[in-house]
This record gives sequence, C-alpha cells and structure tokens, in this order.
Amino acid sequence: VQLQASGGGLVQPGGSLRLSCAASGIILDHYAIGWFRQAPGKEREGISCISSNDGSTYYADSVKGRFTLSKDKAKNTAYLQMNRLKPEDTAVYYCAADWTALCTVDAAAYDYWGQGTEVTVSS
Repeated sequence: VQLQASGGGLVQPGGSLRLSCAASGIILDHYAIGWFRQAPGKEREGISCISSNDGSTYYADSVKGRFTLSKDKAKNTAYLQMNRLKPEDTAVYYCAADWTALCTVDAAAYDYWGQGTEVTVSS
C-alpha cells in the first residue's frame, strides 16, 4: 500500500495550489481520507477529512472556506484544493487513509500515510 502525496511548492500569498494523494494497493474510496500538516516547530495538525460512508467532511477553522477536499474514484486519488493561501499555511502536508471510514483528525486512527509534500507561502 502506498499513498503518494504531491503538488506542493512555493506560492505567493493569495495564490492557490492543489495537492494530490494517489493511492496504490487500496481502493481509496473505501477509506476515510485525512489531510494533516506540520509547520516548522509545531505539532502536526489535522486540517480536513472526509468519511467514506456518507461523504461528510470536516475542515479546521484555520482552513475553512479556503480549502476543499475531493476525491476522484477513477484515478484512486484524493485532492486538497487550497485557495487564498497565507504565509501561516506554510507546512509539510500529509494525506492519510483510515479503514474505519470515519472522518477524524485523530492521526492515530489512520492506517496509511503519504510521505508529505512541502508547501511554502511567501512573497
């Protein structure tokens, strides 16, 4: 099983990025998907998740209204669309998959993790 996170990079404040989380070895649609981030010197933060059973979603207050989590079943890939990026969004972003299928930002619940993709928001 592998989750391949990609799409990070350097972007100016106010810009957008779309992160991808491509899965192999599992059917991602059967799993809850979570996105986490870890900024330098800070603890990992759960920012978004989606349940596989009813599609319910969660967004942390820090990203609500700016970030959108979605899935493409055909590509076995999840995405995190990030708009109106701020310098405080700078972090390494991780995707994760949870077999229990329930949306949660409890990192301990997740079975599989991607390797992380770095996002830097700076002018």
